Amino acid sequence: MKKTMPARYQLLLMVMPFIIFIFLFSYVPLIGWIYAFFDYLPGVPLFKCDFVGLEYFKLIFRDKINMLRVMKNTMIFAGIGLLTMPLPMIFAICLNEIRQVRLKKVIQTFTTLPNFISAIIVYSLVFTFLSRDGVINTVLMNLGILSEPTNVLANGDAVYWFQTVLGQWKGLGWSAIIYIAAISGVDQELYDAADVDGAGHLGKALHVTIPALMPTFIVLLILGVGNILNTGYETYYLYKNPMTSANIEVLDLYVYRVGLGTNDYSYGIAISIMKTFVSVILISIANIFSKKIRGSTIF
Repeated sequence: MKKTMPARYQLLLMVMPFIIFIFLFSYVPLIGWIYAFFDYLPGVPLFKCDFVGLEYFKLIFRDKINMLRVMKNTMIFAGIGLLTMPLPMIFAICLNEIRQVRLKKVIQTFTTLPNFISAIIVYSLVFTFLSRDGVINTVLMNLGILSEPTNVLANGDAVYWFQTVLGQWKGLGWSAIIYIAAISGVDQELYDAADVDGAGHLGKALHVTIPALMPTFIVLLILGVGNILNTGYETYYLYKNPMTSANIEVLDLYVYRVGLGTNDYSYGIAISIMKTFVSVILISIANIFSKKIRGSTIF
């Protein structure tokens, strides 16, 4: 008689490619942390470079002007990211209230597609429409609405809100998918009971949908706190210019500029290591608060 593989082994085999992927791209590169303890010079074998110990970690605290500037920008963008975390959940709830299936699919498709557009293409579109000589400025000046063109891409004061709007446009629909999946798993009998009690759309959203989504939201919030310093650099690198550099250079972009721009690999790696340890501490603290407040944790 042919024996079937136990379900737990089937699940293990299904997830194994992803485990291997994470191991190769998230754990194997940690070997490179050793460069932070040497005065590494590109092209010179590591064993021929001078061992400097914690010198580059001490340099982080001596480089106060740059570190305070990039940390301020990083925390502002991260704080805005945490404040806007409920938006995908709210969008998913609103989308769930649409009863026309075709309209719902169209809206979900058009809000998800921007996530798959590369950052450089988005920048090209933004530059075409919003630059000083862009389409919008040209049209508004021809209509007499503007007397002179405005350039939001070169406005340092507009960096924070502009990047927030751009990020929400690009990621709102994609971030809402997990909430849409969670809503589909809510027991329909709860909505039927709410109908019997006379609850409308708002009442069902407040008393049925949102409580059902809160465990998912809390998990994503804890992970968001842990990644508070991981803002990325790609988008900020594209929109950085002499007028916006003071407000747009975040920690990841600073590491990129120091490590690859000036070939100071050791210092860049040291900053990345410190950022990793701070992220681990933050996610641990968030996990502890979740345990005390909700009685559950993610690890």
